[in-house]
Amino acid sequence: MCETRLRDNWPCETNWPRLPSTTTSNRGYAAIAEARSVLEHELETIRTGGTWKGERIITSKQGPHINVDGSRGDILNFCANNYLGLSSHPQVVEAGIEALQKYGAGLSSVRFICGTQDIHKDLEQKLAQFHEREDCILYASCFDANAGLFEVLLGPDDAVLSDELNHASIIDGIRLCRAKRFRYKHMDLNDLETQLKESQSSRLRLVVTDGVFSMDGDMAPLKGICDLAEQYGAMVFIDECHATGFMGPRGRGTDELLGVMDRVHIVNSTLGKALGGAAGGYTVGPKPLIDLLRQRSRPYLFSNSLPPPVVGCATRAVELLLASNEIAQSVGDKTMRFRNKMTEAGFTISGSDHPICPVMLGDARLASLMADDMLKLGVYVIGFSYPVVPKGKARIRVQISAAHTDQDIDHAVDAFIQTGRKHGVVS
Repeated sequence: MCETRLRDNWPCETNWPRLPSTTTSNRGYAAIAEARSVLEHELETIRTGGTWKGERIITSKQGPHINVDGSRGDILNFCANNYLGLSSHPQVVEAGIEALQKYGAGLSSVRFICGTQDIHKDLEQKLAQFHEREDCILYASCFDANAGLFEVLLGPDDAVLSDELNHASIIDGIRLCRAKRFRYKHMDLNDLETQLKESQSSRLRLVVTDGVFSMDGDMAPLKGICDLAEQYGAMVFIDECHATGFMGPRGRGTDELLGVMDRVHIVNSTLGKALGGAAGGYTVGPKPLIDLLRQRSRPYLFSNSLPPPVVGCATRAVELLLASNEIAQSVGDKTMRFRNKMTEAGFTISGSDHPICPVMLGDARLASLMADDMLKLGVYVIGFSYPVVPKGKARIRVQISAAHTDQDIDHAVDAFIQTGRKHGVVS
C-alpha cells in the first residue's frame, strides 16, 4: 500500500504529520481565549474612560471642504495637517499622475538594490537646497527617519538630551540607540543646562527637540538651545514636521523663523503634512552623516523606496515653495483670525502664532462630545485625549490651512460658540 501511494505521488501514512493531541489543541484554544479576554477588557477600559478613538470615513479628496460618510453635504475640515492646502493642489496632483505614468506604481525594492530612480535623487537634492543643508536622505515616513537616526549617530560613549514632550517617534528612536539618555523639562533652558553639565564626559552630545510641539503648537526656544549647545560643545537636532513649508519668512521652518538655520545641525521632517500630504520623511544635515545613514540606517535599508507618485507630488510641492513664499505667508493671518475670535468668545487656546490651535477643555469625554456636535454643524474636528496628551489636558486640536477662507474660519468659530454654550464651556 505504501509503495503504491509513493508511485502515485501520495505520501506514505507513516510520514504524514501528526495531528495535535486533544490536550495540546485545548491548551492552544485556552491561550487564545485568555488573550481575547485580556484584549477585550483593555478595549472596554478605553471605551468607559471616554478615550475611544473612532475613525470617520472621508469620501472625497483631502481639502478644506470634504465629504464625510454619514454626514450630509459639505463639511469644513479643520483637523488636517494640510497646512498649505497642497494635498489636492492641481499642480501637485498632476505631478503625481505624471510620475505614475512614467515611473510606475512602485519599485518593489529597497533603495540600495534596485530602488533608486532619478526622481528620488532629484527630490533629495531639492530638499537639501530648501533647508540649506549639505545632503538629504528619504524615508518612508518621518517616524522611520527618527527611528533610523540616533542608533547610527550615537554610541555608548555618547549622550542624547531630549525634551520631555518630544514626539513618540523621537522617544522610540532614542530607545533604539545605546547612548546615555538625559531628559530635560519641557522647553526649560535651565534644566537643559543642568543636563549638559552632567553629560560633559560624553564623546558626542546631541540636544533633541521638536521645532514645534504638535499637541500644543508651542515652539522650542531654539536660540537659547543653540547658545547652550555651543557653550557646552553639543550638536542640535530638530524635528520640523509641524513647521516645514510655512514657518519662517520663506517657510523653511522654526530654525529660519528664529534665526538659527546655521546653528541647527540636523533636521528631520515629513512630506506627509505641508509638502503635499502623501507620505514620506527625510533627514537633512552634514553629508558624512547622510552617507553613513545610507549604509547603516535600518528603516532605510529594509524599507521599500518611496513610490514614484509620492515622489512626484512632493517634488512639485517643494518646487512651488522654492519659487515663492506667498503660500507660506498666507497661513499666519488666518491663524491669528481664528485665535483672536476664539479668545474673544471665551475659549482657552494653547500655543501661540502657530496654525495648530488647541481648544483646551480638560475632560476627555467633553472633548469627544463637542467634536461630535461640531460635525453636526458641518465642522470636522477631533478630540484629543490620553494617551495622546496627558490626562486632564484633553482638547480639540484645530489646524488652520492656507486653503481656508475667512468665511470658513468664521463659520468654525460660530460652531464652536454654539457647541461651547451647549456644554457650558463658554457663556
